[in-house]
Amino acid sequence: MRAMRAYFLIPLGIAIVAIVYWLATYEPAGSVMLLIFSIAMAVMGWILVPTLNDVGPTAPIDPDFEDPGR
Repeated sequence: MRAMRAYFLIPLGIAIVAIVYWLATYEPAGSVMLLIFSIAMAVMGWILVPTLNDVGPTAPIDPDFEDPGR
């Protein structure tokens, strides 16, 4: 859970930059792009960060398998 909180500092920082950019320039295209990017980073983290400790599926070793390259 600690990695999740640490990861979400990145999208939060990007959203803060988007707000500051909007307040400094009143330029909507760049502000919206930064905001959408921060949302995308948050969704990616929400989906992928819980799987960081997973090593993936492993299959049993088949003793009768013969490599076709031999």
